[in-house]
Amino acid sequence: MKRKSLSPAMAFIVLFGIVSLFSDLTHEGAASIRGAYLSLLGASAGTIGFVSGLGEMIGYSMRYVFGRIADRTKQYWPMTILGYALDIAAVPALALIGEHGWIAACLLLVVQRMGKAIKKPAKNTILSFAASQEGVGKSFGLLEVLDQIGAFLGPVLLYLVMLFRQDESVFRTYTVCFAVLAIPGAITMALLLVTRLKFPSPEHFEPEAKEYVPFRPDKPFLLYIAGISLFAFGFIDYSLVIMHISDAFSFPAETLPLLYAGAMLVDAVAALGFGLLYDRKGARALILSTLLSAPFAVFIFAFRSVPLLLVGLAMWGVGMGAQESILKATVARIVPKQSRATGYGVFECAFGVFWFLGSWLLGVLYDRSVAVMIALSVIMQLAAIPLYYASAKETAAF
Repeated sequence: MKRKSLSPAMAFIVLFGIVSLFSDLTHEGAASIRGAYLSLLGASAGTIGFVSGLGEMIGYSMRYVFGRIADRTKQYWPMTILGYALDIAAVPALALIGEHGWIAACLLLVVQRMGKAIKKPAKNTILSFAASQEGVGKSFGLLEVLDQIGAFLGPVLLYLVMLFRQDESVFRTYTVCFAVLAIPGAITMALLLVTRLKFPSPEHFEPEAKEYVPFRPDKPFLLYIAGISLFAFGFIDYSLVIMHISDAFSFPAETLPLLYAGAMLVDAVAALGFGLLYDRKGARALILSTLLSAPFAVFIFAFRSVPLLLVGLAMWGVGMGAQESILKATVARIVPKQSRATGYGVFECAFGVFWFLGSWLLGVLYDRSVAVMIALSVIMQLAAIPLYYASAKETAAF
C-alpha cells in the first residue's frame, strides 16, 4: 500500500517546527534557570518581575512596528532570520556575565526579546499561509508540540549538565549551562537556513485575495485584543514562579529545570489538543483552556505542598499552550492575508505591554502580599473570557 506523503504546506510546518524545537531547546533551557540566576546575581523579586516584564513589553510592543514593516516590504524571510540570530546569540552570552553582573544579564534578556520582536510577526505570518491549507488550530498546535519538545529537552539538558558538575559553585555551574546552549543555538540557525532554501516563497501556500484589504481593527478584533490583554496581565511570568519555588521549597538546584520541563510537556499536549478542538469548536476551546489554567497561582503560591505545586505547574503549562497555539490561530482566522503581519504585531504588542504591567505589579505584590497577587492573577485571567465570547459572537465563531 502506497504511503501518503506530506503536503508541501505540512512539510513546511513540520520543518519549521523542528527549527522551533532547537530554538526552544536553547532559550527555554535558559528560561528554566534564568530567574534563579538573576536572584543569584543580586536581583530582587521586584527587579526580576520588572525586568522580565520590561523585556516582554519591548519584545512585544516592537512587534507592531516590525509587523507593519513585514506587511509593507514582504521581506518575511530576512526579518525572520535576523530575529532568530539575535534571539539565539543572547543566550550563550549569559555565560560571560560576572558574579554580580545582574544589570548586564538583564540587558541581554532585553536583546533576546528584541530578536523575538523582529522575527515573530514575519514568522507567524508565513506559518499562517501554510496553516490556511491544513487547519490553523491543528497547524499552530503541531508547531507548539514541536516547540515544547525542545522546551522539555532544554531543561533536561541543563539538569544533566548540573548533575555532572555538582562539585563546582552554583554560579560556575550556571555559566557552563548557558555556554552549552550555544550548541542547539547553532543547529537552530543552520536548520533555519535550510528551511529558507527549500521554501523561499511560503506566501504562495495561501491564495491572494481578489482585492486588497487593508488592516482595520474592527470590533471583533478589538474585543479579542482586550481579552488577551487581560489574560496577559494576570499570567505570572515563570521567572517569578521559579524564584518562588527555589526560595519556598527545598528542591536541589539541579532539579529545578525538570519542573519547567514537566510544565513544557503539559504545554505541548495542551497546545495540540486545544488546537484540534479549536478547528472544530472555535472560541469554546479558548474559553475552556482559560478556565483550566486561570487558578494556577493558587496551587503554586498559596501552599507549601509539592503535589499541589505540580498541579499548579501543569495548569500554568495549559495556559502557555493556549498562548502559543489557539491565541495565534484566532488572529489567522480574523485578519486578512495582506495585513496579517500587522495584525500579529498588534496582537503581540498588546499582549506584551500588559504582560509587562502585570509582571511588574505581580512581582511587587509578591514582596508585599502574596494573597493579593494570587487574587489579581486569577481575576484578570477569568475576566478575559467574556471578551473572548463577545468577539466570537461577532464573527459567528462560537
